[in-house]
Order: sequence, then structure tokens, then C-alpha cells
Amino acid sequence: MNLESILDTLFDKDTSKAFESLKELELLSDNTDILYPYINKFVEMANSEKNVIRVRGFRLFCKQAKWDTENMINKHLNDVLVILDDEKPTAIRQALQYLEFIVPYKMELNERIKEAALSIDCTKFKDTMRPLIEKDVQNLVRLIETQY
Repeated sequence: MNLESILDTLFDKDTSKAFESLKELELLSDNTDILYPYINKFVEMANSEKNVIRVRGFRLFCKQAKWDTENMINKHLNDVLVILDDEKPTAIRQALQYLEFIVPYKMELNERIKEAALSIDCTKFKDTMRPLIEKDVQNLVRLIETQY
């Protein structure tokens, strides 16, 4: 399967198929910059009306940080950080965990990321999710603070 086909599968209604493609693309992103030219596509996805598309786009966006020679992460960070105000706590949890892929490569953005994470209103979540999100925020802030 070619790269375009795999990217198209991210929009598939079969969530298992889409998730497998996401994992494959994330693995590719760990080892090569082949997806970096698609960063604008990931920004668009991160602003999708569909929750699953938003999360997939955000995750792939974050995975491009180590390849970001054109400061596209810097340029679009605010556009994608809106996910931290998502109505779905699972989306917020994934976003917090994936921001950790940006932190070591984009230290100049760490304060913005930290502020955004600390501004999450955890009171709007059920008691079962609130402590998990708070822990994810603490982990991200700890990572940021160890970068200095």
C-alpha cells in the first residue's frame, strides 16, 4: 500500500483499519521525515468536526516535531492546542501524552504547552477521568521542567 492510501485510511469508517494505519504512520514518523510534508493535512485533521479524526491528526502532527525544519509546529501549535478544550476526555488525554513528542525538539514552545496544559478545566470531567487527566498534565509539566 502506498503512503497516500495509508493516509486516506485514516478517514475510514472502519476504526480498526484506521487505527492500524495510524500506528503504521506513527512508526514511520519515528524513523523518517517522510510524513513531514503532510503536516498541514495533520493540522486540518486536528481541527476536524469528528473527534477520531481530530485525535489522529493531532497525534501525527506531534510526531513531526523532530523533523520540523521549517518551524511548522511553531506556526500551527495554537491551531491544534484547541484539542485541550475538547469535550472528550480521552481526546485530551491522548493530546497531553502526544505533546511529549514536541517537548524535547521544540523547547521554545514548552512554556506555551505548559500554560495550555495547566489551563485545562478538569472540573468538567467525571470523577473517573479527572484524576487521569490531572496526572497526564503533571507528567507533561514534569517533562517540560526537566528540559531546562
